[in-house]
Amino acid sequence: MGVFMLMLGLAILIYMTVRGINIIVSAIIASVFVAITSGQDVVEAMTGTYMNGFTGYFASYFLLFLLGAVFGKVMGETGAAESIATWVMKVIGPKGAVMAVVLACAIMTYGGVSLFVVGFAVYPLAVSLFRTADLPRRFIPAALVFGSVTFTMFLPGSPEIQNIMPTEFFGTTPYSGFWIGLIVSLFNFALGSLWLHFAISRSVKKGERFEVIPSDGELNETEKEKLPSIFLAILPIVVVVAGMVTYSQMFPATSAAIFALLGAIVVACLTMFKYITDFWRVLERGANDAILAACNTSAVIAFGKVAALTSGFTQIVDTVLQIPGPPLLSLAICINLIAGLTGSASGGLGIALPILSPIYLNMGVDPGALHRVSVMASDGLASLPHNGYIVTTIKNICHDTFKRAYLPVAMMAVVLTMCATALAIILFTLFT
Repeated sequence: MGVFMLMLGLAILIYMTVRGINIIVSAIIASVFVAITSGQDVVEAMTGTYMNGFTGYFASYFLLFLLGAVFGKVMGETGAAESIATWVMKVIGPKGAVMAVVLACAIMTYGGVSLFVVGFAVYPLAVSLFRTADLPRRFIPAALVFGSVTFTMFLPGSPEIQNIMPTEFFGTTPYSGFWIGLIVSLFNFALGSLWLHFAISRSVKKGERFEVIPSDGELNETEKEKLPSIFLAILPIVVVVAGMVTYSQMFPATSAAIFALLGAIVVACLTMFKYITDFWRVLERGANDAILAACNTSAVIAFGKVAALTSGFTQIVDTVLQIPGPPLLSLAICINLIAGLTGSASGGLGIALPILSPIYLNMGVDPGALHRVSVMASDGLASLPHNGYIVTTIKNICHDTFKRAYLPVAMMAVVLTMCATALAIILFTLFT
């Protein structure tokens, strides 16, 4: 019964989120339901457990959210994000419309640009290419998600928060598990590219074509001419990557990411200042976005904290830990389930790692393997419909519906991600 009521609480959270109800409100309502049905003191659960989970995560990672959001706003305000996307698409061309969208997202995401900024920046160009190639527009969300939250998150050295959090618990660096992480990332990219090409080709053969909607937007040729050069646009991203390599040798991973992003912001502002119409307004918008993103993530993590005190949660964890096979398998399953429970990769890691890391380190499992598998496992069930980025991408960026667009997204972010995680487990088990 405990497991059933916990799953019902999760179902409530997913349902409310898909219906468009604010994630903070949804998380509070779902948390109250879980607290009541599990016999917790509701007042203590909400004022203690919930708020401690909320504020604890917020305090630990707000600076990272802030600098990431500001960097994304600077890249968007200067036109650097659009410049990179346009350049990638010019190189590949309309015949490679899908891969152009994916690679444009990947370059910016790995360079530290906020997922939401990447989505909004690439979408108009994706519309232009899909229209030119006459491809079904319902696959645009899948292309954006594939390039933003799958193989780029797996890549060692990624400044995404999911790759930073495990360093605190395993004593690792963002580059831990490098070679196997690289191999699995390439595998995921290849497999995802093949599936996306197959799915779109099949839909085209069935008669699907590009559908124009009033909200479609794209840069005109005059606007494209005013964008910064590709050299200036990509320089801040180079600074982020180089900074991660350098600073991670001297500081904890979170601090290294903060220094790298700060350096990139300074470089972007100095080299592209003429493209910024209102510097302080950019900072203000970045700060507002950071607060919203951090609060949304903190809310689902806080829900997970309440859920973690239920008997159902304990039963699930205990059952998973007893699964026969390599320890990395049970670790991946457990993190996947918890990330699915919270609807957030970082949220799942924030709840799972404090509980699981001592258990697996005491087993003598290689910390680098634990780090890389944790990152990959967090990005499976976390991409269920209540994930904030998935909701935003489908409904707000692409103006589509879950009925039309979610299945391809689920294949890219849930199914194929799990396949990549399984490969990582096999390789780490054999070679570490």
